[in-house]
Amino acid sequence: MAKILVIRLSALGDVAISVPLLQNLAEQYPEHQFIMISLPLMASLFEHCPSNVSFKAVETKGKHKGIPGLIRLFKEIDGKHIDAVCDLHDTLRSHFLGFLFKMHRIPVFRINKERRERRKLIRRKNKDFKQLKSSFERYRDVFSKAGLSLAYFNAHPKMGPSPEALKDFEPEYEPKTNRWIGIAPFAKHRGKIYPLDRMEDVIARFAGDDQFKVFLFGGGKEELAMMKIWKEKYPSLQIPDKIGLSREIKLMSCLDIMLTMDSANMHLGSLAYTRVISIWGATHPYAGFYGLYQDERYMIQADLPCRPCSVFGNKPCYRNDYACMLAISPGQIIEKIEEELGI
Repeated sequence: MAKILVIRLSALGDVAISVPLLQNLAEQYPEHQFIMISLPLMASLFEHCPSNVSFKAVETKGKHKGIPGLIRLFKEIDGKHIDAVCDLHDTLRSHFLGFLFKMHRIPVFRINKERRERRKLIRRKNKDFKQLKSSFERYRDVFSKAGLSLAYFNAHPKMGPSPEALKDFEPEYEPKTNRWIGIAPFAKHRGKIYPLDRMEDVIARFAGDDQFKVFLFGGGKEELAMMKIWKEKYPSLQIPDKIGLSREIKLMSCLDIMLTMDSANMHLGSLAYTRVISIWGATHPYAGFYGLYQDERYMIQADLPCRPCSVFGNKPCYRNDYACMLAISPGQIIEKIEEELGI
């Protein structure tokens, strides 16, 4: 039996992508033990992994902060007795941890983030406009280098509302006699957020129709404040606030369809085997961050020569107009949702 340490500290969406891969690896290599280390928030993502997967929370702002904290972490996970390290993150923290393992002659296998190819994809002139490997494929390559190749992976699971999960939520939200739609209108960076006044038009279309029950997803203070404003205008809206990450994913598995940005919620919805319609602005699926299991027809994006201008959406628009988002009308989004729901 080998002990395999897996490193991916953040962000939520990136960690979520690793879950189905780790689940499949653990099933196909039951003789090995997999230890996932990540931020405490991520623990619930791995609740349903096989018994040979364990989780270790890393407190980067607490006892595991800085070099002394990482040395403490190495001791806590009994680093000397790890057989191999799979670094899915490739950051300064993971590099220093890798250095500690290499000092004990423990092999470290690290992700190739294709940084040079990404820079070519987002440059203003002469873009090298091509599909790069997905994050899932890059993660899988790391394990392959460690001698852990996947014999099989179901890339096309059955998508749709989970009858089992519905039993848990119907007492709270009434029996499901209509279509349940999830909308997650927020993202970390401006370049990935559809204008909220336009998003309200989308919300109004479905919140005002008895055929639908609309759930809004978002966790920040400003996000919650905005959702409460919308709920005052459209009382039928549901805001599942403070239910925890695990239960939130379970609720997503009850939805008929979900609308998100290029954000963590796109990946959480994918984990829930829910069809996710995603809106792309400054970023592009070609960078490899699209939702696992999601068909390309679910992606809404404008055909502009300036796109993509950012890998993560964190760069300001050099045109100063965010045309990539403004070129998408609320009507297009509504039409796509209705089309996928067969209305």
